[in-house]
Amino acid sequence: MSRARKLRNNRSAGAGTTIGAFLAVGLVSLAAPPAAHADDLGIGDWIADLFGTGDVGLATDTGTSFVEAIHTGIEGWINSDLGQQVDGVINLLAGQYLIGDGADGTAADPNGGAGGLWFGDGGDGWDATGTDHAGGDGGAALSLFGYGGDGGDGGTAMAGGDGGIGGWLFGIGGDGGNAGDGDPAGGLPALGGAGGIGGLYGSHGAVGEAGTLSSGPPVGTSDGLSNAGGWITDSDGRVVILHGLNEVYKIAPYEPSAIGFGDDDAKLLADSGFNVVRLGVIWAGVEPEPGVFDQAYLDSINQTVQTLAGHGIRVILDMHQDGYSSVFGGEGAPLWATQTGGLPNPALGFPFDYFFNPAQYYAWDALWSNADASDGVGLANHYAQMWEYVANYFNGNPSVAGYEIMNEPWGGTYGLGSHFGAGVLTPFYNQVDTAIRAVDPSTPVYFEPDLLTTNGLPLTLGTVDDPNTVLSFHDYADNFLPGFGLGAQSASNAVAYGNSHDIPVLLTEFGSTNDYSKLSDVLKIADQNRIGWTEWEYTDKGDITTTGAGHGWLVGDPSQPPSGDNLDAGKLATLAAPYPQAISGTPNSWSFDSSTGTLQFSYSTERADGTGSFDIGSKTTISTPVVEYPHGYQVSVSGGHVVSQPNAPVLVIASDAGSVGVTVKPAS
Repeated sequence: MSRARKLRNNRSAGAGTTIGAFLAVGLVSLAAPPAAHADDLGIGDWIADLFGTGDVGLATDTGTSFVEAIHTGIEGWINSDLGQQVDGVINLLAGQYLIGDGADGTAADPNGGAGGLWFGDGGDGWDATGTDHAGGDGGAALSLFGYGGDGGDGGTAMAGGDGGIGGWLFGIGGDGGNAGDGDPAGGLPALGGAGGIGGLYGSHGAVGEAGTLSSGPPVGTSDGLSNAGGWITDSDGRVVILHGLNEVYKIAPYEPSAIGFGDDDAKLLADSGFNVVRLGVIWAGVEPEPGVFDQAYLDSINQTVQTLAGHGIRVILDMHQDGYSSVFGGEGAPLWATQTGGLPNPALGFPFDYFFNPAQYYAWDALWSNADASDGVGLANHYAQMWEYVANYFNGNPSVAGYEIMNEPWGGTYGLGSHFGAGVLTPFYNQVDTAIRAVDPSTPVYFEPDLLTTNGLPLTLGTVDDPNTVLSFHDYADNFLPGFGLGAQSASNAVAYGNSHDIPVLLTEFGSTNDYSKLSDVLKIADQNRIGWTEWEYTDKGDITTTGAGHGWLVGDPSQPPSGDNLDAGKLATLAAPYPQAISGTPNSWSFDSSTGTLQFSYSTERADGTGSFDIGSKTTISTPVVEYPHGYQVSVSGGHVVSQPNAPVLVIASDAGSVGVTVKPAS
């Protein structure tokens, strides 16, 4: 791949710098304190304006930024006859490579060389097209303005090379190479190389394209959920609102059936009107050794998926982590994927380890910078391959409502600046999304902003390059800082992002409390914003990382019947509020007044995808569970009529006009 192509790319927002990235080029020790960021000093916006390095990155479609002009001038000098002579003398006298571009990779030496310490770009990786080798990795840029080398394209059924890291201040990371088409030994498409990390005011390289098997592109399910006009929709085009709970078992064997979660639990959820479970999957369970995937573990997860499906409940497969891995008292990454750099690892407990544990900072930095695992494959590449395996296993299963890439990502030292979301996390999501789409073209992909947004801080994500995605967000703001309205702000931030990117939004965690008033407050916020939710949590068995202090569960012990003292009846009554489930049209609003038991709901019969309207007589379903209406309910409808049996747990309305209004109250 040519450097000219790289210069034409419009990259994502500038990536935050990191001690880990500095370590990769030998500039500072990770044991040193993090350097102050310009944003921390209040001059970040000024620098971004001056150098044209805002959220569109260094290379823009509208013109050449000042930084690009500097880079172009440097490269012009390096590649001139006079520059090569002068630079050669400087390098000779210094006894090290200070000025010059890294050498491009070759068949004999596939990886590109590093650029000069003062000035220069990394060399491009070897293009292995037509061979049976992987593409070479791009070389690193060590200087302020250097661009990382592009990864080379992979040979037949082989992975593309990774892009090199960009210069530490204004550098652009190299693009990952494209994978070769064909059938790898493992049976899954080869993946494109990861883009290289950019500098503090540079930008991340793009992920390479995945290969295609000889059988052709993957085929997905036609009867699962999808997206349309910012709504989650079913195969008939009806808008689907999701209400449910989380079920995550955080201790080996990482599968809820191990603690007795089974048919009686699924029945309780379905009888209470819930239609989704956010089901935890743990990286350590999927990939216990580098490149070794445990199908038996996914078989056990699928057992729970099928149990829930038998009661009409879909699942969102949530790749769950808290505190990165068990090395830090949490769960998520396997031991082999947890690098600590030999730094202190104090047992501070969740969530304090995030903020004050040096070894955990190092572990996150290693993931975001795609540091090599013991097999020489980058950690981010392993994560993407792991998700490819999971998505391939579940592809075609209509009961899987979505794949959530990662729970509550933490930035490590990258998160100390303001560009982690757009410059590091978003490219990582694009890499994993590309891996998922290599095997599953249709199941929605869910992604989250960084951990700090759970308390009302702004979202800094860029654009995930896949329209069939859902923004997953968490809202614990009013648990920790009540009275400031930050819970509503968290929802507002998420909805604003969803609207600007035309994708749905789902509140996938809140609660972790038995304070019913706090739960009710969040439910009202969700209704006001017309978004669904999954509350934390069904049970706290094995919940080694929680702030709920043992008060978050709905069912105490899933191995016992979910009744009596084993069931928090007050919490169930709070969460099992009536709501529209599947709407033949587009909802205008809904609200539930728990003091009177009254649901107000209105919708139009216009299709969410803008292709017209549903026919008169099309049906809409509303959850009206017995737990909320033990003595039955009464219904009044405008623009439609009831077609379900009296007091049915699912109320069905058929439309008579283009606008329908429904009121449900307890029977008198």
